[in-house]
Amino acid sequence: MDHPDDQAPGAPVRSGIPEHGRIPKYYAVKAQIAALVDELGEGSPIPTERDLSERYEVARETVRQALRELVLEGRLRRQGRGTVVAGPKLEQPLSLASYTEGVRRQGRTPGRSLVTLDRVPCSDALAAETGLTRGEPVWHLERVLLADDERVGLESTYVSVARLPHLDTDFEPDSSFYGYLDARGIRFGDADERIETVLATPREALLIGTPPALPMLLIHRVSRDTEGRPLERVRGLYRGDRFSFTSHLKSP
Repeated sequence: MDHPDDQAPGAPVRSGIPEHGRIPKYYAVKAQIAALVDELGEGSPIPTERDLSERYEVARETVRQALRELVLEGRLRRQGRGTVVAGPKLEQPLSLASYTEGVRRQGRTPGRSLVTLDRVPCSDALAAETGLTRGEPVWHLERVLLADDERVGLESTYVSVARLPHLDTDFEPDSSFYGYLDARGIRFGDADERIETVLATPREALLIGTPPALPMLLIHRVSRDTEGRPLERVRGLYRGDRFSFTSHLKSP
């Protein structure tokens, strides 16, 4: 197999071109636009669909499909009626660290916008997952995640009211929930986490400000404290075009 000397380790082998060499027309255009994107800086506008179709001598629908994929991959983003070069994806560690820490490490400003903070009875499903008691009061905290004021995700957290009785009055909704726990001497011990890809519901897409067809990374987490007691149940939804997740692995 032909393997170019400059093949990046994380790139598709042979740039994604099959051994027989036949590729869809839109993919060839996509590769050319991607090369153009590499030459432009973050936030730079790219030529219009008409200009690109004339430059590469293809139909506008072919250009449109190429642009669609580059937007889904996070290389481009829509801005107003145009399309601009997107910045690098946010790398979030798969660890018991807060969203705030992960975003700040990359020089971005984290933020959150409160959607709801309600007191609800613990459901059967939540009790089975966490070990809480069915019917006991729990807080449901839902917030939109921000990075430099850009909406990038949606987080839904359940935690026992008995554990944090004054969450509705003591907690600043735009601050770190993990920082709030730490200030009260509550430490994380371990957690179970599951990641999957999903499409946002119409409500979620509206809150995050994305098209419903945009792929999302969904993280389910059930956390416990150092004594093994249930602490939180989180549903974190992250934009697939703006996030990647990292993890450091060790041999057992």
